[in-house]
Amino acid sequence: MARIDLVDLAHSYGGNDAPAESFALKPVTMTWRRGGAYALLGPSGCGKTTLLNLISGIVTPSRGQILFDGVDVTKQSTQRRNIAQVFQFPVIYDTMTVGQNLAFPLKNRGMAKREIEARVAEIAALLDLTPYLFRKAQRLTADAKQKISLGRGLVRSDVAAVLFDEPLTVIDPELKWQLRSKLRALHRELDVTMIYVTHDQTEALTFADTVVVMHDGRVVQSGTPAELFDRPAHTFVGYFIGSPGMNIVPAEVRGREARVSGHTIALNRSYDRLPAAAKIEVGVRPEFVQIAPPAPGLLGANIERIDDLGRVRFAHVRVGDTRFSAKVPAGFSVPGKEAALVFDPSRVHVYADSLLVEGTA
Repeated sequence: MARIDLVDLAHSYGGNDAPAESFALKPVTMTWRRGGAYALLGPSGCGKTTLLNLISGIVTPSRGQILFDGVDVTKQSTQRRNIAQVFQFPVIYDTMTVGQNLAFPLKNRGMAKREIEARVAEIAALLDLTPYLFRKAQRLTADAKQKISLGRGLVRSDVAAVLFDEPLTVIDPELKWQLRSKLRALHRELDVTMIYVTHDQTEALTFADTVVVMHDGRVVQSGTPAELFDRPAHTFVGYFIGSPGMNIVPAEVRGREARVSGHTIALNRSYDRLPAAAKIEVGVRPEFVQIAPPAPGLLGANIERIDDLGRVRFAHVRVGDTRFSAKVPAGFSVPGKEAALVFDPSRVHVYADSLLVEGTA
């Protein structure tokens, strides 16, 4: 496994002289530790697959450097980087047996037969493929074939990193959870650096120790799932992570108060030096806004609808021209369209031009 350093890395498919905003990957500098489980998360076209292909060597960057354990591999081929990559669709040999598929990468590297057999048996057991070792791959289901593809990526014990490009796209939803759990267990068992590309926040948050959120070719935040949920560093992260996403609304902020549609929301920190020309917004997750009966001193709202998700209910309300999602407390009966909102001040964040602002205590 390897520590991976990206140094001012950027790429444009239109050439290095293309306008900066047209780059598929804007400049990024970051370090991924040895043995870490990472997810690149973002919508289609955000640059996550480009970044993965730069790391693997499929694409050569327009600018910057890629270092594996301090060694510059920017111009090296995928083979020289010693990378294993698993793609959206299974890459296997249908005419081979499952065991032969798993053994193929090891045979290509001249490993001794006894060592190959031991390693194939180990990976097959981890992926629950042992009963199928002598069956032709073409006769197996799509999820079994993708397990073989995963196994081909994991079977080499000397790889610098294993890269996954949306590997569960073709898998049925019920089986996706099982395979995500299996990948997580494999990471703990094998202690290899893994980088997983996905547009699915559930996949990212359940697989990775560190999630790298991308938007418009930029890395907008890198952190643990808890950090992304509790303190989104960018409004896009607040919107993209969570279901429903964070309430992000225009506001006027002075000191420890935010004014939204003429109403005041208390803040637990002071904001006295916000950029004069910046777009100011406040963000608060629906989990930290409670629906309550109308009462003096509380922010009044009109309920538009309530979504019952089984374990929790969320109300969609309007305050003046602004819409919020808010949690409906267990056992609370909504008598009509009129209600009030109760905010947790410690969970209300302030953003200037989409970036989180740190207030003073």
